[in-house]
Amino acid sequence: MEKQLFQAHPWHGVSPGPRSPELVNAYIEIVPTDAVKYELDKISGHLRVDRPQRFSSMCPTLYGFVPQTYCGREVAELVERRTGRTGIDGDKDPMDICVLSEKTFAQGNFFVRARPIGGLRMIDGRQADDKIIAVLEDDLAYGRILEVADVPQGLIDRLQHYFLSYKQLPGDEPKKVEITHVYDRTEALDVITRSLRDYQEEFGDE
Repeated sequence: MEKQLFQAHPWHGVSPGPRSPELVNAYIEIVPTDAVKYELDKISGHLRVDRPQRFSSMCPTLYGFVPQTYCGREVAELVERRTGRTGIDGDKDPMDICVLSEKTFAQGNFFVRARPIGGLRMIDGRQADDKIIAVLEDDLAYGRILEVADVPQGLIDRLQHYFLSYKQLPGDEPKKVEITHVYDRTEALDVITRSLRDYQEEFGDE
């Protein structure tokens, strides 16, 4: 009864799902209409305002993370292997996920079931910062898509543009952010599996 009195922590207190990595729970922080970027406060488990969006660029999909994942050693090693780079670290955050849906959602702070279909291999500075691309389970428009290659290219281009530009301000030095690959479902499942193991290595059964 005592456990029912408190909301579970979205990162640590909710399962990634019994069918992960093929079907995962995804905690949604922001939706495409948000003019403010929200981010999970890792200590409290509540959403906090990260910053107002200063420009018209907004994330074109639902955006959040997979609970009980962590971008650590194994994820970083895969990035090094695929890119030939060295000295790559994980960004020490949960695994980011973009969920495609034809539905309109008013605000974030909710969970959906999502089926991974691919991902973006993003490097921010020298940190692995992968973005899993998924579809909302049973979504009318996107729910039958199995591979990222079947998503309209314009939508993938929008996602890449958003992640490459949303931190860039006029007059700033160019950010060292790049997307080296758009990868398929098999690779996405490997990335998620590695992030689940990275989480266990970092946090165990806490």
